[in-house]
Amino acid sequence: MKFMKIGTKPDTFYTERATRSVVSDVPSDLLIQINNISYVLHKLQFPLLPKCGLLQRLCCDSGDLEKMNIELHDIPGGEEAFELCAKFCYGIKIKLSAYNFLPAYCAAKFLEMTESVDKGNFVLKLEAFLNSCILEGWKDSIVTLQTTVKLPDWSENLGIIRKCIDSIVEKILTPPPQVTWSYTYTRPGYNKKHHHSVPKDWWTEDISDLDIDLFRCIVTAVRSTYMLPPQLIGEALHVYACRWLPDTTNIRPPPDQNSDYNHDETLMEKNRRIVDTIASMIPGDKGSVSVGFLLRLLVIASYLGGVSPVTKRELLRRSSLQLEEATVNDLLFPSHSPTDPEFYDIDLVLALLQSFLVIWRRQSPAAAAENSHHFFRTVRKVGKIIDSYLQVVARDANMPVSKVATLAEALPDMAREDHDDIYKAINIYLKQEHSDLSKADKKRLCRILDCQKLSPEVRAHAVKNERLPLRIVVQVLFFEQERGSNSKAAATSHRLPGQLEQLYSSGKQTSTTSRGEDHAAKQRLGGDDEKLSRGEGTRRTNNAVSETTNATGKRDIYEQRKRSEAKSAVEFTERRALNRGEIQVEEVNMGREIRELGILSAGSKLDASKMIHKGSRSSEHGRDKAKDR
Repeated sequence: MKFMKIGTKPDTFYTERATRSVVSDVPSDLLIQINNISYVLHKLQFPLLPKCGLLQRLCCDSGDLEKMNIELHDIPGGEEAFELCAKFCYGIKIKLSAYNFLPAYCAAKFLEMTESVDKGNFVLKLEAFLNSCILEGWKDSIVTLQTTVKLPDWSENLGIIRKCIDSIVEKILTPPPQVTWSYTYTRPGYNKKHHHSVPKDWWTEDISDLDIDLFRCIVTAVRSTYMLPPQLIGEALHVYACRWLPDTTNIRPPPDQNSDYNHDETLMEKNRRIVDTIASMIPGDKGSVSVGFLLRLLVIASYLGGVSPVTKRELLRRSSLQLEEATVNDLLFPSHSPTDPEFYDIDLVLALLQSFLVIWRRQSPAAAAENSHHFFRTVRKVGKIIDSYLQVVARDANMPVSKVATLAEALPDMAREDHDDIYKAINIYLKQEHSDLSKADKKRLCRILDCQKLSPEVRAHAVKNERLPLRIVVQVLFFEQERGSNSKAAATSHRLPGQLEQLYSSGKQTSTTSRGEDHAAKQRLGGDDEKLSRGEGTRRTNNAVSETTNATGKRDIYEQRKRSEAKSAVEFTERRALNRGEIQVEEVNMGREIRELGILSAGSKLDASKMIHKGSRSSEHGRDKAKDR
């Protein structure tokens, strides 16, 4: 920071009650009142009037030459700025810097301390300090620009705001290798001693100290040059948001809405204005800001309340466009609604997912056909993220089953390559704090599961999972049995024709060889040996048929063993459910009916869902009869 010293005399101003005076042997003849402070000064003995054109006019208009009383309540900068001007007239040493330049300059302009009044006046010296020191410096320009918040009209009319912004933008556009001034850069892991090159975003932290309107002016001016990439603009917005906006990660609203939750309304209104302004400045280029930053703005907008609906919709749309880039931690924001008992804001995640799907469905047919492969990969990524998110929120003891099921069912079928992840989420939900879930809620939660999309390991776990509804266990068992039977039948059908062909070829080759040998022997030994040759061929054919019969018998034994194992598994499931008391007798009969009808037998073509539905209807009929009784 640069500064300028003016004057040589020591400071002789002193305060007595609410009066500021100057130590002097000459009696005072001028009283100037500014707000609650009175200044007792001198008109002619010291060059106060000769340097101030305004005071000269006021003294001439009053006509009182002995002692005058002047009120200057509207002087810009107040009593502090006036005292700097008075000390300059008395020749008292003052120190000017970027912090007090603007009020002194505005007050000097107000008092008309210009060259037309007196040579070498205060305005001229202040303008020289502005041009040679403040505008040439990086941090000096930022500090001076920040002080214009207190005197916006004067700063605008005198051109101070425009000069400071131009100076700052010019330095921002300077190539990093040519940056020679001091700047603030406190990124984690960055050390100027080890990094000799200047980072591209070196300017973002310093301008984040500015008021949001001044910050917007600088960012807008930088963007209008098209000299910096959108990612740098997005980084500046991210730094500013981290500097001023609250961290809503661990904030939960208390039950009492009259508490300090709402904080100072002035601060809340300031934060709303920051969110609206930053959201409006985000570059339209995809990837200019991270999806984590967009989601944070969206959460803060929901937390603050009163943010423009247009801002919320735009943040939701921009976040959904980059949803595949999100992580589970990006989505784990707490609920700020005092009426929702759950900790995580799952409703906002559902709105985000629905917005993502709506955007893709609104594409034109040509664009959809062109981007079909990209959409398929994107929706698969989103499906993985949502299922992983459900595994985390399932541990929330206050999370309603309806919200978990709604979010799980919002994904289209193509979003899940398998159902292993959603099975894990359901298992966690049933296992942790929701062990007393009703049977209807369990069915509501588990109806999203497709047993055919479970891996063998997960199916093996599901069969033994006592927390799952019996219907799901039966479906898994049925599919496992059908899959095993079909695989075995396919393997056998491929193997048996090969064995027969091999045996046929072997017999044919042996028969050909035998005929050659028999023909030679026939010439030597006579016609009786022909009978022996025919007997040998018959024996080989019988052996081939015997081997084929043995293979078929082994397959039948395997199928009988699988049927026995499936029967035992179902009986074990029924016994387990009866011991827990979680199913009715009608449901046990449903399982037996399914088994008796042969639904678990190998090669059965009966539809499992129809049989289970049939059992369900029977169970309901039984309950109705019980009610009638």
